[in-house]
Amino acid sequence: MSSSLAQYGKKHIARGISRSTELVIKKAKGAYVYTAEGDKYFDLTTGIGVVNTGHAHPTVVKAVQEQAAEVSHVQVNIAFHEPMIKLIEKLKPRMPSSSLDTFFFWNSGSEAVEAAIKLARHATERQNVIVFQGSYHGRTFGTMAMTTSKTIYGAGYGPLMPGVFMAPFPYCKQWSAHKADPVQFDENWCAEEALRGLELVLKQQTAPKDTAAMILEPVQGEGGYVVPPKAFIQGLREICDKHDILFIADEVQSGYGRTGKMFAIEHFGVTPDIMVMAKGIASGYPLSAIVSRKELMDLQPPGSMGGTYAGNAVACAAALGTLDVFDQENVLDNCNARSEQFFSRLRAELKRVLPTSVDVDVRGLGLMIGIEFFNVPPGFAASVAQEAFNLKTLILTTSIYETLRLIPPLTITKEETDLAVDRVVASIEAAAKRL
Repeated sequence: MSSSLAQYGKKHIARGISRSTELVIKKAKGAYVYTAEGDKYFDLTTGIGVVNTGHAHPTVVKAVQEQAAEVSHVQVNIAFHEPMIKLIEKLKPRMPSSSLDTFFFWNSGSEAVEAAIKLARHATERQNVIVFQGSYHGRTFGTMAMTTSKTIYGAGYGPLMPGVFMAPFPYCKQWSAHKADPVQFDENWCAEEALRGLELVLKQQTAPKDTAAMILEPVQGEGGYVVPPKAFIQGLREICDKHDILFIADEVQSGYGRTGKMFAIEHFGVTPDIMVMAKGIASGYPLSAIVSRKELMDLQPPGSMGGTYAGNAVACAAALGTLDVFDQENVLDNCNARSEQFFSRLRAELKRVLPTSVDVDVRGLGLMIGIEFFNVPPGFAASVAQEAFNLKTLILTTSIYETLRLIPPLTITKEETDLAVDRVVASIEAAAKRL
């Protein structure tokens, strides 16, 4: 049955959608998904960082069921609804700064990024935007222009939104000088070089008086699960302040506890002017948001923002249930404990199973874990993912380099973490035997 359903889906679902498997998922619970044929797979993807509380968490399910029985849709341009107001009340204290106090809700991460750009242009009366090499911000026309992680996301769709300029990102492991001498050309050097490159963009490509905002993922997602040096983000904040440019933190993938703090930007000691959130916000229900200072948000005229499904009542109820899980189950504490478990075991065991000719970088924050392989042939990371699939485990590759990303639920247990590491290590070992 599952195979016939998959074949029907392949025939009638848009070919432009890629997928890593042909599984037909019928149900899911916690860290596992189940196919229409009853096969059980260990899910280390969480829908690409969406079901941070695990699949079908009972607290979220109950919140959704109760709200659906009350009212499922209140159009945001017509009236308020209670779940949205309550969600704002619960979100405000969790923001990186009390200055971030005014919200706009939409449906997807791409839409929220575009809402942030709309706000930046309204607030500054400038048009240009600076993004960073390796960025991923979405696949709508505006966000395609801002995405630089892979050409496939925008190839063949031009002309895209104008006014977007790219600055370097300190992906130190892939910088030739760092590879040649990682001691002399360390992360601080990479941060300084990237900031110098940003200053050149402002001098050569888009003048500060024409630049509305810079948008950055505090930890790059599609670009490779790359954590930038703290000095880089702090320097970026200083440059924005110097030129009255708005700093937008795109926390679509790195937010909502994924890095061990509620938002990844908290690791770097700076406050963005606008922050974007989506994915983990509602445990699988379509919801996204931006948050900013009230004085900026108030510069937008009524009617300039909205959307038919923006801030859907059921999705907001799911978001409330998600925050209840965070509080009741100490999700951030668990994330940090399991993070230490993942990183310590992976770093120790990969030395054992990989040939000495292969270098590996196990990096990330919290349960946003990247594993990049060096001195391997193209397709090695994909072969590891296939070996994991053979072990009934779902993992994803990322970036143009040979990189895996592990995105387990933040509620994963100690025992499940050991199982995850066992299967990932076994998959890497099996793929390495063919080198």
